[in-house]
Amino acid sequence: MSSPAYDLVTPTDRDRLAASDPHNIVRLILPRDERPAGAAPAQEGVAASWAARAAEELRRWEREEVLVRDAVPALWAYELQPPDGGAATVGWLGAVSIPALSSPAVLPHEDTFPVAVEGRRALLAATRTDLEPIVLAHDADPEVTDLTGRARRETPTMEVLYDDGVRHRLWRVTDPALLAPLTAALRRTAAVIADGHHRFAAARAHQRTDPGCPGCDAVLALVTPMGPGGLRVAAIHRVVPDLGLDAAAGTAAAGFTVTDLPVPAGTSEGASVAASVHAWSADPEGAGYLLSDGRRLVHLGDPAPSVRDRVPTEAPESWRGLDVVLAHHGLLDGLWGRSDEPESVLIAHTVEEALRTAVERAGVALFLRPPSPADVAAVARAGARMPRKSTLFVPKPRTGLVLRPLDD
Repeated sequence: MSSPAYDLVTPTDRDRLAASDPHNIVRLILPRDERPAGAAPAQEGVAASWAARAAEELRRWEREEVLVRDAVPALWAYELQPPDGGAATVGWLGAVSIPALSSPAVLPHEDTFPVAVEGRRALLAATRTDLEPIVLAHDADPEVTDLTGRARRETPTMEVLYDDGVRHRLWRVTDPALLAPLTAALRRTAAVIADGHHRFAAARAHQRTDPGCPGCDAVLALVTPMGPGGLRVAAIHRVVPDLGLDAAAGTAAAGFTVTDLPVPAGTSEGASVAASVHAWSADPEGAGYLLSDGRRLVHLGDPAPSVRDRVPTEAPESWRGLDVVLAHHGLLDGLWGRSDEPESVLIAHTVEEALRTAVERAGVALFLRPPSPADVAAVARAGARMPRKSTLFVPKPRTGLVLRPLDD
């Protein structure tokens, strides 16, 4: 019944997951009113909003014991093992207190979109349940590492392997002898939001609009270390709809060197372009940006001073040096005249998704290279914000394995 995080689920994915199981969590995080046309609501007076529909569905699952509340509070040790046999990502899943706005304990690094925040807040208010965790990357601490290793020596409470090859192991831990020093050690650390900026902002907004409500002082989070045992950062790409490659490259030539790249022969144009983009992304010497309409590939390099000058000089140096910042200020807004709005600049989490969307929307895909975890932490600690959807921390926890009712 689990799902990827809501913002990684395409409409096609949503339909597939919902059809796979009548109790798939996607029916709650991306709910739709699936009653036949003209049918009466299941409960008198239930609002027609999607958030109320999700709350209705959640309560029904609890009544039917599809979901069962734990009798004893616990934390969950969580391990994500990649399919290549590389180092696992490890952390702890549980409730994290929402700090004061002035506190450096939990720092965001990306901008949020108000409409998306309000949607998540409405869902939280209606269901009164944290349906999926945010992800925090905390300062490394040797005691946390040691205690996490001790928990993982036991037999996992839950173990699931998904189609992407990532194996998820979870241990439910209730032993005070382990939890007391663990929570004390974690309290010593500060953290950066790796994933879930909109959900964190929604939790803050819910706390503000419903002060004193049970459980509103915390948010469900997977807390992982910064560095070894933690997450990796992948790029999130952009797609500009209704912009042909020739026009995009021609306009970009006012501020970049523009070079057409050869695309090797392959089983299809799209597959060959994707392979070339992946190779560029993996090259430590790679620089600049790539553009594609799904068939051709163009490199943008050597940004001119006129492009760099569009980056606000009053911002911290750690922020000004990011590729994604230059892309938004110098290229998307500066040369292409595209504001950072969801319908003007689309988001793609994979190379293949970006190419597919570029073809479907008669536009161009703009491929970015990811910042490092250290870059992200530096921006957060400088009090700055990267453009929305600048980082993709991987691997991701699954949604639906552990939920957090606010009133427990």
